[in-house]
Amino acid sequence: MTDKITGSCLCGAVAYTATGPLHIMHHCHCRTCQKTHSSAFTTTVGVSWDGFDWTRGEEVVTFYESSPGKRRWFCPQCGSHLMADFAADKIRRLRVGCVDEGLTLKPDRHIWASHKADWFDFDDDLPRDAEGRPDW
Repeated sequence: MTDKITGSCLCGAVAYTATGPLHIMHHCHCRTCQKTHSSAFTTTVGVSWDGFDWTRGEEVVTFYESSPGKRRWFCPQCGSHLMADFAADKIRRLRVGCVDEGLTLKPDRHIWASHKADWFDFDDDLPRDAEGRPDW
């Protein structure tokens, strides 16, 4: 099945389209995601590099390398964190909060659950991986 999703930043300066099969979707509780999103966790969905296109703002979107090989892409005008990627696996991890339409997949697990915020309580029955996804 081929999916098509669109997304954009808060101010609208940067937008994208992703076409193709969606990979996995999960909630990430790592400390970097907590700080990047000012939240207990972020929800991501994976798409292949080949199916991803910037449709607006490619000349302004920028990234921060949060760990070796991992780039976190954001809009420099409003600060929205749009996605992250690793060159090694060719998967772009879209931040679901910036998806505008087309997403029907549901999260299948929590990752980095051992790093969850002390004030956060899990309220679902999704599997919880203490560290990263074993299949990613």
